[in-house]
Amino acid sequence: MSVDSIFSHIAWQKYEIGSVPFPLASDYWPHGAVAKSFGILRDGPPIPGINERAVFVVNKQGKVTYARLYELGEVPDIEEVLESLRGLN
Repeated sequence: MSVDSIFSHIAWQKYEIGSVPFPLASDYWPHGAVAKSFGILRDGPPIPGINERAVFVVNKQGKVTYARLYELGEVPDIEEVLESLRGLN
């Protein structure tokens, strides 16, 4: 999920990453409401108004079971995220 519009997500897939087999969620309006609720909407430099790069895993009961922030240029460790998903029941 990002604060980008749905149109940005479509263009990103078309021109950058290719089609993905899952929906991309947009936190565009009200701008950054979900990012704000998770405490990851940037208020200041270097790019105010975007969300931090983060991964959250939420279980069926709505409890956050995994959370990690990354630098904007950093790619999340997919194995670490998958491991946290394997731990869900």
